[in-house]
Amino acid sequence: MMAGLVAGIDVGGTFTDLVIVDPATGAVRLAKVPTTLPNQAPGVLSALEEAGADLADIDLIVHGTTTTTNAVLERTLAKTGLITTMGFRDVLELGRRTRPHAYGMHGQFVPIIARDLRFEVPERMDARGDILTPLDEAAVRRAALRLRDVGCESVVIHFLHAYANPAHERRAAQIVAEIWPNDHITMGHALLSESREYERGVTAAVNASVQPLLERYVSRLADQLAARGYAHDLLVMNGNGGMVSARSVSKEAVKTVMSGPASGVMAAVATGRRAGMTNLLTYDMGGTSTDVAMIRDGRAPVSNEIEVEYAMPIHVPMVDVRTVGAGGGSIARLDAAGMLRVGPESAGSSPGPVCYGRGGTRVTISDANLLLGRLPAARFGQAAEAARAAMADQIATPLGLSVEEAAEAVVRIANIHMAGAIRMVSISMGADPRDFALFAFGGAGPLHAVALARELAVPQVLIPARPGITNALGCVVADLRQDFVRTLNRPLDSVEIDTVQRILAEQDAEGRRLIGAEKIRLASVRTEFSADMQFVGQTHLLRVALPDGTPSRDDLQRLFEAAYHQRFRVTLPTIRANLVNLNVSVIGERPEMDLSALIDRAGRKAEAAPKESRKVWFGSWVDTPVYWRDHLPLDLHLTGPAIIEQMDTTIVIDPGCHVTSDPDGNLIVQVPHA
Repeated sequence: MMAGLVAGIDVGGTFTDLVIVDPATGAVRLAKVPTTLPNQAPGVLSALEEAGADLADIDLIVHGTTTTTNAVLERTLAKTGLITTMGFRDVLELGRRTRPHAYGMHGQFVPIIARDLRFEVPERMDARGDILTPLDEAAVRRAALRLRDVGCESVVIHFLHAYANPAHERRAAQIVAEIWPNDHITMGHALLSESREYERGVTAAVNASVQPLLERYVSRLADQLAARGYAHDLLVMNGNGGMVSARSVSKEAVKTVMSGPASGVMAAVATGRRAGMTNLLTYDMGGTSTDVAMIRDGRAPVSNEIEVEYAMPIHVPMVDVRTVGAGGGSIARLDAAGMLRVGPESAGSSPGPVCYGRGGTRVTISDANLLLGRLPAARFGQAAEAARAAMADQIATPLGLSVEEAAEAVVRIANIHMAGAIRMVSISMGADPRDFALFAFGGAGPLHAVALARELAVPQVLIPARPGITNALGCVVADLRQDFVRTLNRPLDSVEIDTVQRILAEQDAEGRRLIGAEKIRLASVRTEFSADMQFVGQTHLLRVALPDGTPSRDDLQRLFEAAYHQRFRVTLPTIRANLVNLNVSVIGERPEMDLSALIDRAGRKAEAAPKESRKVWFGSWVDTPVYWRDHLPLDLHLTGPAIIEQMDTTIVIDPGCHVTSDPDGNLIVQVPHA
């Protein structure tokens, strides 16, 4: 079992981050390089070179990638066809009768698979899995040949009620495999065995349309790593916070959507556990966007009902992360009505913000932070003056503001967007932000974290040792994880409990088998059981945690009623409960990593001494001490205003806030509220 050097690599929209940890000594190496698009592999290899890594000495590389996420959001997808039940070719387009803007008069929706690539064949199952219309095998063969001949790389087989009886989907897949030029054949039931045909179809369509892209990317990267001396499996982060071998990741490529954000949440879980903080609101602000999530009782929030964008439900288990288009590179502009807008359009890493000096001409949040003194103007040279001129020309002069007032307005609007996203996460889960600490990371997160905490009345901010590479750290500390969902969709009083227990046991056994096949050293393997339930006649589902895999009917009824009352404060004793889905998560827990060496102890000073002072805008210019984080003592006690700089980020401490440090070097900011 692997126990040597472990490398975590996360590819973001702007930067590619690397952390290499020696579990035996705790020694750490770091790197941060620009992301290379559209092919991310050169950036990954560049990060390894930047860190001086000898790939022959590394036992495990875990990679978080945005390949599939970007492909879905930008619609740069492989050409994909669909074979479906007669009369249901338009399911992917009809959706749930929603629209992107509730009061809009028009909207545009582009389905994953174009209508001329969606073919129907005679077949039909009922909801109990009984055959109503036999599968027309000749029609399947004709449809597959037509899709192949028009250049489709992938094909989806999605039949009505295949979750109840997948026999037709399996037989159709066999027929297609006889003539298809590759193995990019997705059966809807194999990915998602739930009753809702729209969600199941979209999930399968996304999987098929990103499968060739992911396979080409990870295969190319794995080959290049091997050529440089890496002798082991490359593992890829899944969106559920676990990881899977690159050899098999493309089979269920849709599970890598949200891979990058998931790794950051897993790092937050590990860091918060060591810091004694198990209730966290995670706030990851990078160069392109901001991701937020809620960790309760030290558990990552995993959901089966993530909607990546409008009409894009992906119903496989993923860490529940919400994204807003506000990152360091988000562009500030005046709209047609003269209103100041920030994001979602981003300058990215190329050309980037004006202050980067790479040809960017439109002002961004990073430019605003520079002009407010939060970032050192000397580091940006003449580009700092270009940022000032751009802010004056594009924002300040049209609004009749000073450059500083315009920059402050840009930051405040961005903060409002991000605070709104955090509120929505907590409110949707029935939580009060004041009961949590704000875990701030990403290259730009600590610049805004204290201001957000004030806005949200959050009492504490936890800033990890290396905020700018936290997602890469998440790849290092993540566990192995296998998730399973099986639909029953029966009133609880008519369900056969023996069937429930058998399904849970089978899924548990399969998860343990898959995890056992990976050559990763584990501390333990545990299983989490749950059920998705509702009252008969309702549409929304409630996830009910089960203590083990042998629940009785009375257990299911009691646990559901308790969960329903806790969520809605309502008791409905006369309405029957409905058991919709059974869920099993098998988690291979890896040994805990020592994170105390992320900041070298040798560089720490006995007392906090500023390296310089500069004027920073806090409503007016304030002389503010600037500290280098690697030199701060572990028994830190510091009161703002202060700027704390480090290799991967800059931290702004507002006046009146108090900062301490823990044994791992994490900063804990106490934020006073009126």
